[in-house]
Amino acid sequence: MTTLADIQAAALRIRDFVHRTPVLTSATLDREFGASLFAKCENLQKCGAFKARGACNAVFALDAATAQRGVITHSSGNHGAALAYAARARGVPCTVVMPDTAPEVKIAAVKSYGASVHFCKASERDAVCARLQQETGAEMVHPFENAHVIAGQGTAALELLEAVPDLDALITPVGGGGLCAGTAVVMRSLRPQAMMLGAEPEAVDDAARSMATGVRQPRVDGAKSWADGLMTGLGEPNFRLLKQHAVRVLTCSESAMLDAAKFFLQRMKIVVEPSAATVLACLRAIAPELRGKRVGMILSGGNTDFRWMQ
Repeated sequence: MTTLADIQAAALRIRDFVHRTPVLTSATLDREFGASLFAKCENLQKCGAFKARGACNAVFALDAATAQRGVITHSSGNHGAALAYAARARGVPCTVVMPDTAPEVKIAAVKSYGASVHFCKASERDAVCARLQQETGAEMVHPFENAHVIAGQGTAALELLEAVPDLDALITPVGGGGLCAGTAVVMRSLRPQAMMLGAEPEAVDDAARSMATGVRQPRVDGAKSWADGLMTGLGEPNFRLLKQHAVRVLTCSESAMLDAAKFFLQRMKIVVEPSAATVLACLRAIAPELRGKRVGMILSGGNTDFRWMQ
């Protein structure tokens, strides 16, 4: 199980390869909530998402012989681009298996970092990835079921608490759960009494149902959501960490998520992809509980082609 020491070690390992992203505030949001909100802008991270943290930690933790065989993963975009970036930084090959429905902007990003890209149906990505791994001998770096990835993702929360140490609550999006799990470890270690929240769309609510039932639920197949980065199912080690650290997972509608994304663009002048905007949408659903509190939001990414804009 990932510990605070693992996350602190990750922060040292990756510090030369990732940005220490800014924390932004909004007087408009503070008035709306009657609270103080702090946005950790991982949309301004290397590769446009927090995924650079976990990928760099995983790649640079490999021994030299393993690294030289290269790395491989499956990804809808952000993790693939991050792994390609990390592999290029270490000078090793990278292969990314992507669903044929991935946004063009994310496909272009993965290719721009020099990765070899293979497309398949979303339901086939595990099998295709396994076949290519066997053929190439590359090391699999899972997008979220990987201890080094989880530890790397937790470094965003570590930085946020260094900037704003007295948070009463913190929320992250939940897809596979790497970011939320790593964040939960940090929060329960450094702010044990604070609210630890996760956010996901109603259309892919497996994390919320998993936490409600105490049993990890399967991914929602065939779901339609603008939150392409959150379409995967909650990982097994990630679920155990969410349970251990009593994470409360909230859900939001598609319209609430898109309204939140538009708010960031129009009022705060930052590009936040719909997956990341779930945090604000979900906070709005529990706004009365947050009055007078200091609330952190990790804006997970900003990679979007704006097809959701209307």
